[in-house]
Amino acid sequence: MAMSPPLLILKPFLLPPRRLRICSSTHSTSFDSRRKLNLNLGSPILHNVLCKFTILNNLPDRNRASQLNAEAKLVEASKQEAKSRRRILSSEVVMKGKMQVFLGRKWNSMDIENAGIILAIHLLSLLAPFYFSWSALWVAISLSIVTGLFGITLSFHRNLSHRSFKLRKWLEYLFAYCGVLAVQRDPIYWVSIHRYHHQYCDSERDPHSPLEGFWFSHMSWLFDIDFMYQKCGGPNNVGDLQKQPFYRFLHNTYFAHPIALAILLYVLGGVPFLVWGMGVRIVVVYHITWLVNSVCHVWGKQAWNTGDLSRNNWWVAILTFGEGWHNNHHAFEYSARHGLEWWQLDMTWYVVSLLQVLGLATDVKLPNEAQKQRLALNTGIAS
Repeated sequence: MAMSPPLLILKPFLLPPRRLRICSSTHSTSFDSRRKLNLNLGSPILHNVLCKFTILNNLPDRNRASQLNAEAKLVEASKQEAKSRRRILSSEVVMKGKMQVFLGRKWNSMDIENAGIILAIHLLSLLAPFYFSWSALWVAISLSIVTGLFGITLSFHRNLSHRSFKLRKWLEYLFAYCGVLAVQRDPIYWVSIHRYHHQYCDSERDPHSPLEGFWFSHMSWLFDIDFMYQKCGGPNNVGDLQKQPFYRFLHNTYFAHPIALAILLYVLGGVPFLVWGMGVRIVVVYHITWLVNSVCHVWGKQAWNTGDLSRNNWWVAILTFGEGWHNNHHAFEYSARHGLEWWQLDMTWYVVSLLQVLGLATDVKLPNEAQKQRLALNTGIAS
């Protein structure tokens, strides 16, 4: 049967959507799955809208014109929706929309507190060229390792968030205290958010997914606590830490500890130690930590069927003491080792291995070959 002229005009939009293969253990490769992951292009949106209609040639001209007008309006709305969805540069990640982080919303006291602290520390770091000394530089480097490696990646992340290994209790508490001095909040707060990230990774309830925008996943989520609580709720997933008086103490006295360190640095080395030890050092540890949330969910390669946007990124791994092997981590959350291949540099794992040899770390968890085979992609381990 000959196709009517209006239908000929709309024919390009009626073509079936292009399929983009996504290897995932929890998502199929269908268009519906792509839509859930926000990886769809413009044409499938138009296709879905137009498929809701059947153009009937035997309708009266007035009814048929009304139907075509309704179609045209929906097509235009779909085009506007597709236009509002921006792809993050050089990636497959398409943002759902631009979050109103700074304007057009109500700020609570914790939002203001977080923004004020982060802004003040960044401003303090800008004084670094005027107060440079070699001793101040070494203070910054040493504290970056103590608070970044021992505090955040080893303690807060692999030990407390995922229980990848056990430490002697005195050592567990010591490393956790180092994490508090990174000024990324206390273990109860930090671990709760990270566990929610894994539970709801790259979904509507993820606390910091790049689907909300690259800068949102990098740092802007810190300035909208109500948004996170609405998605995830409060810290009700850290009962194991809340039972321990030491972690409750750190939670209730959090601000006192960085302030005490700042006073100590000033006494020992004056303004240069303060600027480099509390300004430069904290800013560096901030951003290398945040790179895992942003860059490692946007750019890199996937080695495993994780069903999310996590990526392995070698240069982030170098900066973050091994945390950049993020797709490896999402595949085997329990693993104390993130750099699963010999060539995947993982400084945190080397420290855990040393602690294991010394008898200070026990019950160290690693994925076995059967577990790897179940999640492996055909392309093999990606860098």
